[in-house]
Formats: sequence, C-alpha cells, structure tokens
Amino acid sequence: MDFPRAVLLDLDDTLLDYSGGVDVCWRESCVKVAGPGGIDGARLAEAVFESRRWFWDDPERHRRERVDMLGAWTKIVAHALEKSGVAADGLAGAIAEEYAARRRAAMCLFPEARACLERLRARGLPLGLVTNGDARQQRDKIERHDLARFFEVIVIEGEFGTGKPDPRVYQHALSALRTPAAQAWMVGDHLEFDVGGAQRVGVHGVWLDRAGQGLPPGSSVRPARIIGALDALLSE
Repeated sequence: MDFPRAVLLDLDDTLLDYSGGVDVCWRESCVKVAGPGGIDGARLAEAVFESRRWFWDDPERHRRERVDMLGAWTKIVAHALEKSGVAADGLAGAIAEEYAARRRAAMCLFPEARACLERLRARGLPLGLVTNGDARQQRDKIERHDLARFFEVIVIEGEFGTGKPDPRVYQHALSALRTPAAQAWMVGDHLEFDVGGAQRVGVHGVWLDRAGQGLPPGSSVRPARIIGALDALLSE
C-alpha cells in the first residue's frame, strides 16, 4: 500500500478515548442521583447496562439516536427504570445529565494522538476528520482538545446530515482535500464505518485494533492495514 496523499481520521476511540470509563461513569451517576431517593443506584446501573445493549444493538435506532446523545442516554435510563419498576418523574433526565458531565470530564486524547497528528502534518499531508454523532458534543470535543487546527476539513454527521458508512461522507471529505480516493487512507476503530464504508468508495481502510483481538471470525471487511496504535501509522 503506497503512502497516501491525504489521511481521513475518525474521532471517538481513534484519537479520543471515548469508551474508557463508561461503566464507572454510569454507576457513579446512578448512585449519586438515584441513591438519595432510596433507589439502589448500583442495581439501577446494572439495569442501565442491559438497556444500553438493547438500545444500541438496533442498527436503525443507533443511526437515528446517535445525533442526540443526551436524548439517547435519557431514553436508556428511562427504559432501565421502567424495567426496574421505578416511576420517578425527571429522574432519567437527571441521571443522563450527570452521566454526560462525568463522561465529558473523563474523556481525553490517547497518549500518541497529538504527536501522530503533528507528524502527519509535518509530512505535508492534508487531513480530514470524519466522525459520526451529535454535532454539539463532537464540536465540544474538537474545541476542548484543540484538534481543529490539524484538519483542512471536518465532517460531523449531525452537521452534514448523514454519517459513515454513507459514501457521500467520504466523498465530501476527499473533495475538500482535492485527493482521489485511491490515494487516501481512512483510519479508525470501527470496521464498517471506518474501513468497509471507506473501501467501497476506493479509499484504503486502516483499522485501529487497540485491543489486539484481530478481525472477528467471518468478517467480510478486510482492512488494507491493521495497526495497534496511531504511532504505528507512519512506521515504514
């Protein structure tokens, strides 16, 4: 695979540790907000865990709800409360807001992320940030971590109107970078959104497998390259 003329990068769980501490934040939020009302917060957190799986495992609901994360988290908690037989007006929203604040405070860039971006820019490579999700939250992450300065184009699902793996997302970013698909890489942790979708428009998909678990059995997606951390991206 030849070295690219441009690189597209994902945000969550690629540059930014988005998933780290999720369970802890949910548990602490449930205990803090629900506990004073006599509700077992730890048990509620277990119910929230089940509701999260139920909520996000539906592909259509995932696509529809991920552009309003506070609303999604409120619905998840409301479902958990209902399954637990708890009726409490406003409690779902209060827990979701507490969780949002805790998650925001916990999220940070992966240790090698900024240095990788600086090295890519030092090589003169134009960069694009391509991320699904809630426009307000994604912009907040980008601003708080001073990421915008690295990118010539930023495509956020909640602003653009559609998200990965819609081919229009990658095509828009490539057009802004004036780079043919065959001469670009898309780097990210999601096999379908960051690799499979990109490869269907001719971009080389680089899968970031931080856990080192390898491709799932029977995976139809075959990355052009697999790396364990971003600092391996520029290794010869």
